[in-house]
Amino acid sequence: MSSPAFVWFKIAHYSRYPQYSMQKTRHHLELLSPARNADFGIEAINHGADAVYIGGPAFGARAKAPNTVAEIARLVKHAHRYHAEVFVALNTIFHDNELDGVNALVHQLYEAEVDALIVQDMGLLEMDLPPIQLHASTQTDIRTVAKATFLDQVGFSQIVLARELDIQTIKKIADATHCNLEYFVHGALCVAFSGQCNISHAHTGRSANRGGCSQECRLPYTLEDQKGRIIGKDKHFLSMKDNDQSSNLRALISAGVSSFKIEGRYKDLPYVKNATAHYRELLDEILEDHPEYAKSSAGHATYTFKPQPEKTFNRNATDYFANGRQVDIGAFDTPKFSGEELGKVTKVGKDFIEIATDVTLHNGDGVCFFDVHKELVGLRVNTAQESNLPEGKALANKAQTQRIFPNEMPADIRNNTMMFRNRDHAFMRLLEKDSAQRKMAVSLYFSETRDGFALTVTDEKNSSATVACVAEKFAAQTPEKSEVSLRDHLNKLGNTNFVAKAIEVNTNQVWFVPASTINSLRRDAITQLELVRSQDYQRPPKRASSEPPAVYPEDTLSFFANVYNKKAHAFYKKHGVKIIAKAYEANEELSEVPLMITKHCLRFSHGLCPKEAKGVIGVQGTVTAEPMTLISGDDRFTLKFDCKPCEMHVMGKIRKPVLKMAQPQPVMFHAKRW
Repeated sequence: MSSPAFVWFKIAHYSRYPQYSMQKTRHHLELLSPARNADFGIEAINHGADAVYIGGPAFGARAKAPNTVAEIARLVKHAHRYHAEVFVALNTIFHDNELDGVNALVHQLYEAEVDALIVQDMGLLEMDLPPIQLHASTQTDIRTVAKATFLDQVGFSQIVLARELDIQTIKKIADATHCNLEYFVHGALCVAFSGQCNISHAHTGRSANRGGCSQECRLPYTLEDQKGRIIGKDKHFLSMKDNDQSSNLRALISAGVSSFKIEGRYKDLPYVKNATAHYRELLDEILEDHPEYAKSSAGHATYTFKPQPEKTFNRNATDYFANGRQVDIGAFDTPKFSGEELGKVTKVGKDFIEIATDVTLHNGDGVCFFDVHKELVGLRVNTAQESNLPEGKALANKAQTQRIFPNEMPADIRNNTMMFRNRDHAFMRLLEKDSAQRKMAVSLYFSETRDGFALTVTDEKNSSATVACVAEKFAAQTPEKSEVSLRDHLNKLGNTNFVAKAIEVNTNQVWFVPASTINSLRRDAITQLELVRSQDYQRPPKRASSEPPAVYPEDTLSFFANVYNKKAHAFYKKHGVKIIAKAYEANEELSEVPLMITKHCLRFSHGLCPKEAKGVIGVQGTVTAEPMTLISGDDRFTLKFDCKPCEMHVMGKIRKPVLKMAQPQPVMFHAKRW
């Protein structure tokens, strides 16, 4: 039998969802994961993300997570295989002499086929940009329907809502806008309204709006009332628990959220894998229950581990203000990861510690406890052993004794100390390996032609490719065995991005088809399908701004508007603003101003809220929103409480002598290509 001659027969392509390759709508649900670098982004895609966001070589709000355009292009290539998207965070404010560099970088990112830019500085909208989609960063402080409507009208395709918004307000914004709504569902919470925090710049010269936040909110403070009485000492009063909206996803979807964002461009890879897989599973359950919604990318991820977000970095969980103000949202004891509660110490030996716990510990685990100074002390477990408690005590405690031999015995540990585990070594080992596969389902249709055979492969979005070969036909001597062999070889998609969900054979009779012929048809069909999918993918289009220009909701802007360059100034002038203050970063010295505005209220968290006290017998009229003071070293911050909008203002001014920020220098990207 002569070798078959292979020919490319045709590529047919169509889609059940015409909008799939166009502007996404709120009917598409997007899981958006963080990417510290391209490798992290690739793993996020592999673990089920529909999109990832990453910092570029400059101008990102996470200055310690830069990436070259070439690396971003590598991530884009991988993401687009699944029709997933890549957003680049360009979300700092720009100095005038940086504008040319910003413009050059945007053009390079567009050439690298990036799907969208996440931006804060409105000066970008006054530049001559390529047709790349723009998303309004959380730093634009979107807390009101009026602000969201304005950003919708000036051309943003997606807006990142403030973390403080409740579900009812989100619904009002969705009803008033047409753009996609993005909402943080997991990860660290900034205590301040995003873009409205200047405490870092005031104290260190490192501006959060310029990517250099020094995280003053995670420091320990002493809290005093107006009479100087100490309410709390050495507590992290501005440190929040971590966001977890797992139980609110369905309500958020009903309210109009279409993009579900995981925080964490500084987080490690196990965190990204674990959180992405967790929310992928939850969203897939919702998609299965609600066929009116569609996934915004292709493929299904499977995992070698059970996602458990509590096992990677977190400060315990809160759903923040999604369902209204909650009592316990602060992580006052520590801003570090204490982990899961194990139980109390029952015995301290020369080189071991015994803990009453129902958790099985492993060699290599990380455990920790709070010492007498209320500092978190961490230990690495060299060896873990299990033994029963005395019979009566075991029944009472319903626990086993775990004896651990740490790498170093702590100086300050005693009986009844509560122990925690912040590293599950067995779980982390799973995440440190290849822990996911993402495959796209395809149907294979094998048929005969006049002078040979053909194979058509169709993916889950109905992209399709057909290849054919010229080959002599011989009737199978063992028909049943030949058909089984044919199907087995067609099913061999192991090293590709695809998995067979259905195989159909349509021939006049059962032919003997050599394995080499089947394999070549399959390989060529998959190659052609990948080409079709690549041609099929279209970047989301840039939205046009409304005409005439939308009017900004206010005619006066304070320094909180973060106007740092002439183009941003021109933008707001064009949209009806009459008085525009310079950004905080542009002022040499300011009198006492709010360095931070936050929905978090220390009066409320200590049971001293006038609204809560109103109507309580014996309390009414005795509790008022008197200022408090936060103390850190020699620094004293007055806390003022605006009860009408339910906000706390942390007052202060630039510290003297202040560590001045280096004068911004132009950042140019001379190469046309990356």
